Amino acid sequence: MAVHPFRVLHVRLDQGKGQVLELPGRAEHLGGSGLAAMLYQQFGDLTLPALHPSQPLIFAIGPLTGWFPLMSKTVCGFKSPYTEEYAETHAGGRLGLSLRFSGLDALVLTGAAARLTCLVVGSNRMEFHDVNFMKGMDVFTTGKHMRRYGKSNAGHRSTLRIGPAGENQSAFACINVDTYRHFGRLGAGAVLGAKQVKGLIVAGDRSLPLPENKNYPKLFKEIHTALTATDMMRKYHDLGTPINMAVLNGIRALPWRNLQATTDACIDDVSGERFAEQLLLRKTACAGCPVGCIHIGLLRQLFAEDHNYLYRQVGYDHETVFANGSMLGMTKAWKILVLLDEAEKQGLDAISSGVALAWATEAFEKGLISEKETLVPLKWDDVESYRLACVHLGLASNEFYRLLAQGVLKAAAVYGGADFACVLGQEMAGYATGENFFISQAMGFRYSHLDSAGYSYDQKTKDKDAAKAIEFMIEDEKARVMLCSLVSCLFARSAYTPEKVHEALIATDQPELAEALDSSVEAIRRTRWRLKLQSGYAPEQVQLPKRFLEVETWKGKMDPAYVEELKTLYAQKIREMGA
Repeated sequence: MAVHPFRVLHVRLDQGKGQVLELPGRAEHLGGSGLAAMLYQQFGDLTLPALHPSQPLIFAIGPLTGWFPLMSKTVCGFKSPYTEEYAETHAGGRLGLSLRFSGLDALVLTGAAARLTCLVVGSNRMEFHDVNFMKGMDVFTTGKHMRRYGKSNAGHRSTLRIGPAGENQSAFACINVDTYRHFGRLGAGAVLGAKQVKGLIVAGDRSLPLPENKNYPKLFKEIHTALTATDMMRKYHDLGTPINMAVLNGIRALPWRNLQATTDACIDDVSGERFAEQLLLRKTACAGCPVGCIHIGLLRQLFAEDHNYLYRQVGYDHETVFANGSMLGMTKAWKILVLLDEAEKQGLDAISSGVALAWATEAFEKGLISEKETLVPLKWDDVESYRLACVHLGLASNEFYRLLAQGVLKAAAVYGGADFACVLGQEMAGYATGENFFISQAMGFRYSHLDSAGYSYDQKTKDKDAAKAIEFMIEDEKARVMLCSLVSCLFARSAYTPEKVHEALIATDQPELAEALDSSVEAIRRTRWRLKLQSGYAPEQVQLPKRFLEVETWKGKMDPAYVEELKTLYAQKIREMGA
């Protein structure tokens, strides 16, 4: 059977034109992460700045999207304005299925529109709407105005948009996807802002025939049953990832107050259990997912006398709760929802914004900055000051916030405080588990806890065998590269083993992809690392701020010699993988 080419819609924003391309390479690049890297090689230029109009912004899905549960994510590939390196960020929502129902494997945007624009694309449509009246609008208001577009495909329509942070080209700017999902990290929102695109609608306006292979229904049922009728996904549906808050606090691995501590007695009031008891309103899921891991809290705020309340529905998970909770010394769960709601309005990556404000608070306490820079007095647990600071961060209200929105280390280079900057390639994720996690995030491909399970390795072993630890990270990364090329939710990694993925590709009549799976995953990993290295990444030069070496967990104090050994070995492996 002939392998179908990729169908890619290339939109030239500066010309107001688009073209569907049929590109070979499906068996080599699979989709998702592999396809995004392939397309960046074709359309990108690593020598140009990230925000140069000609740089592509790529959205890519995988070969199983729409046919199996939890094959529900989309990869966004771009050159990051945060690092000036090739980068990826992933999001769920409806976008993956909307692209599939549009008959597209990927969407590539190049150039910049002349005026602020809302772009609508489908299988046989492309519309450019002048939305200059939306300039400066927050994400919520923008979303309401965008509902007028693509109405005929409302059921299969996905809506992407940016807030003030994206328009201001903040390196913390995210792209909001539908409701509660984001291309969150490394500044994809700034790239969309630089292209003068306020919103993007993908209208899934075609049908999707099911595979005729007789094994497909049986395999679908087997996987669906494993995901819904066993305990495999119970954790994610029950309390969700915020269950990690109390667990990590219990083993002295939860960052508090800019990582000045790793445990605190206040945990009971900001734990996943407390959210569930007091604030959880409902659970929802990405399109194509039967699990329902997205937890929505009810935020109720008094806005006038006589008991007049404003209410909002705010998504929360471990990473955003940690960054806007324990990192800021919050003592009540509802306060965290206030900050998450504001970050959402501004179009900010809530992890980076929370961690950045934690650094700013400690810098304020140490006298490195004052209210002249912060405009509000920053103080642990002071929710209103933090909410206002979040607004200033989104609006880039002054030079201090403009710098801070480019990354904590950029602000620290001017004001001091690099020693206590909680940055591991980007603002840290919510795990202070030890040396293996710190190195895995600081040097990983996406600077993410999702690159490999270094945090898990820390929690399972006390030994300091660096070669063994790096081998674990390398093997774990390979499995994740496969899933990110499919593009599966990583929560489903127990269900989608390489053997099961092989079966799924056969059942969907893609035997060439199944046969080449192992070699293609290795090739994709090599391409990704090569792009990152060619864009200037030097793993040997990675440094951990001093604060990470001061951490004490259930295993004791950090071991600087072990950190150096991990770094040296990992850098060697990265060079080999990207050669």
